[in-house]
Amino acid sequence: MKRYRNPPLLNNTINRLSTNLIGSWRRQTARARRIVVIVNPAAGQDRPILKTINTAMRNAGVDWNLVVTRQAGDGFRLARQAVAFGATTVVVYGGDGTINEVTSGLATSKVDVGIIPGGTSNYVAGTLSIPRDISQALALILRSDYAVHPVRLGRVNQNNFLQMVGIGLEANLIQNAGREWKDRFGVLAYFHAALQSIANPQPAHYHMLLDDQEVDVDGVTCMIVNADNLILPALKGMPPGSRNGLMDVFIPQRADLKAIFSVAATMAGAGPEVVMLPHWQARRITIATDPPQLTQFDGEILGNTPVKLRVTRRLVYMIVAPEKAAALGHQVNLSEFDETEWSPEEPLDDDTLSSLEP
Repeated sequence: MKRYRNPPLLNNTINRLSTNLIGSWRRQTARARRIVVIVNPAAGQDRPILKTINTAMRNAGVDWNLVVTRQAGDGFRLARQAVAFGATTVVVYGGDGTINEVTSGLATSKVDVGIIPGGTSNYVAGTLSIPRDISQALALILRSDYAVHPVRLGRVNQNNFLQMVGIGLEANLIQNAGREWKDRFGVLAYFHAALQSIANPQPAHYHMLLDDQEVDVDGVTCMIVNADNLILPALKGMPPGSRNGLMDVFIPQRADLKAIFSVAATMAGAGPEVVMLPHWQARRITIATDPPQLTQFDGEILGNTPVKLRVTRRLVYMIVAPEKAAALGHQVNLSEFDETEWSPEEPLDDDTLSSLEP
């Protein structure tokens, strides 16, 4: 499926008619695929994967290469190198943090992204209904009729995020779970951290600027969800339909057992019961807290509040099952975003590209 460069006038017409409205679609793979697999060997699950990957790729008859991350930032760098190499698909094995780095590196390209879940909670993979089993995830990626879903990156301070930013209790659970506990007990590490939090809940006052609306509320945690990127049943009780760049903000106000374990279930990939939580929506969000609260994005610790968030026009194309694409099929009207944001057809200058780096 070659991409041809159209004359500028035709490009402008196509942009107005097609790229402003984006939803899931099936990718036809008549062209030869060139796949680069990025593996994080320090990911949360200790599983032999190389033989499984090699067998699947050989049976599919695709051209593929494998590279390994060694330190923070490698996912971004290797993803950029894969684009320069001419990859048509980048497959990432790792947890949410590795996926975040790789997708940040691919945000200026149209390379498809496949996920092999290898982390502890695998929240991003779960919300896209990607199988946890390695062989099943590879089978999805290597389908001849796989679907792709365009995902818009969010921005929190100077970092990109795919799915969610958590403040307060939720970030504390991630920090308290720790690598040793996650290696030993997997997702149960989050519930162990929740038990620790019950004895010493830390409510805070949240002062939020939601677009032009000021909101003051007390709560034990705050969850900001880039919900257009999710298969919506993962968030029980959330009303269906496209938010078109509106992030959903939830603040549990009670530090009781149910609230704490609901947040722990979110971290474990089960999805929170958000229907009874105070709820707002906005495209641009600023949050300050008293006292300052720990913040995380896609499972990575960011630091303390205050934070600023927005949803950008930067797109990555996630491989999903065709039968799941309908649940992600809402269209995104990019024309309603700021014109200063990057357009899918527009090359980025060096300054903008450097701002994408983690």
